[in-house]
Amino acid sequence: MTDRGSVGSWSVSKDGDIAYSFASPGDLAEIFYGKPNEPSKQLTSLNKDIMSGKQIAPVEPFTFISNDNKYDVEAFLTTPPDITSDAKHPLVVVIHGGPHGQQGPAFNFRNQVYAGLGWATLMVNYRGSTGYGQQFADAVFGDQNGNEAQDVLYGVSAALRRNVWIDRDRLGVEGVSYGGQLSAWLVTQTNIFKAAIPTAAIINLVSYNYMTYYNQYEQMEFGIFPHQGNLMDLMWQRSSIKYVAQVHTPVMLMHGENDADVPIAEAEQFYIGLKDVGVETVFVRYPREGHGLREPKHVVDSIERSIKWYQQHFPKGN
Repeated sequence: MTDRGSVGSWSVSKDGDIAYSFASPGDLAEIFYGKPNEPSKQLTSLNKDIMSGKQIAPVEPFTFISNDNKYDVEAFLTTPPDITSDAKHPLVVVIHGGPHGQQGPAFNFRNQVYAGLGWATLMVNYRGSTGYGQQFADAVFGDQNGNEAQDVLYGVSAALRRNVWIDRDRLGVEGVSYGGQLSAWLVTQTNIFKAAIPTAAIINLVSYNYMTYYNQYEQMEFGIFPHQGNLMDLMWQRSSIKYVAQVHTPVMLMHGENDADVPIAEAEQFYIGLKDVGVETVFVRYPREGHGLREPKHVVDSIERSIKWYQQHFPKGN
């Protein structure tokens, strides 16, 4: 197979045959089967009916140099299908979680919904992402809300420079888990975004360490326990809540009430802080949900609320 996309689950037989799921830019995951030295065959067409007649926005990769000139960072831009020479389109930055996750050209429902509204989306595989070697994945070690956040901002700058149809006055940012953490962090550091939607975000690295059941997460990502050395001070310096008075971007927080990975108290802190400093903010709590949204009605609700939030805060464009 030579198509661009993402391989999900896979299984290899003792003879080298392989079965795997594959999602392309224009289709959700389907099952493929292949033998050594033979082209793979698609076995399923589970999404044929629902995808039939749908216009799919293209997803194109590009690379840029990181702020410290250490890395070529890859990003993916989903382009609205109705671009014209005289039109300007909003851009929503969609940040992946992890931090050791990745994004790519595989079908992304949320991005395609935004594209249908005429909005572009940008996904940046910032340092710490998987798929680019161990050194790149380890580059976020001890540096949360640091250079990987700069990778996202440099990706935005590169997208704006290379695509004059993107409206720099209508930029949004969102993400789930670590993507939510970076979304919250970025609006404390820059005012370029007109609206932000952090979901399941870590807001206070110190309090998070003592509430999550991942109680060794910081030790793993920084190399020592928070009480050792000066790590507690660094964690506070890299916490969004410390800089809440610098936020001017309207923020809609989303969180599952049963989230044990990132307890909902993280979002509650930011909500209270934003209210205290007079920033427009909304806090959406989803009952029964854990880390991220699973119930279909909640997924649909989050997309609808997100669209309205951006529409409310994006200036009218041409």
